[in-house]
Amino acid sequence: MAPIPGSGLAKGLAVTLRTMTRKSVTAQYPDTQPELPPRSRGVIGLFEENCTVCMLCARECPDWCIYIDSHKETVPPAAPGGRERSRNVLDRFAIDFSLCMYCGICIEVCPFDALFWSPEFEYAETDIRDLTHERDKLREWMWTVPAPPALDPGAEEPKEVAAARKTADKLAAAQTDETGQEGRA
Repeated sequence: MAPIPGSGLAKGLAVTLRTMTRKSVTAQYPDTQPELPPRSRGVIGLFEENCTVCMLCARECPDWCIYIDSHKETVPPAAPGGRERSRNVLDRFAIDFSLCMYCGICIEVCPFDALFWSPEFEYAETDIRDLTHERDKLREWMWTVPAPPALDPGAEEPKEVAAARKTADKLAAAQTDETGQEGRA
């Protein structure tokens, strides 16, 4: 069957008319904040206490937008007669968000959970050179990171938690045995 001439035009106009009769939904952004989905990607927050300056995030970043500076510090021995240790101290941690492509590789590769996605998205600057944010600003954004979703109640307990619970139960049982034996004596 041959198509009727002008049927495509009629279908297109019908779609236009249907759209024109619907009420438009406009987000009044500056006045009302948008409802973001949970765990949305905004900027990267830094939990500085967990950073060991291992440089994995900077090495794995495909855009090379993470800048880390550190120095070594000598730590006295923990026990008398022990040897001194050295540890890295973070001097500078900066991310250039004008280069960042928000891939999240740095967050995934961090073995010490020092980097997190923050839902903050209002960090526009008038000058592109001001989009390099130092660790103070990254630390501020860390406190806007939402808590992780609750575990599934029907899920299996993690092995680490199960092992810790088993050890704690053994210690509690040993303590009750000791107190019971002392009471009899």
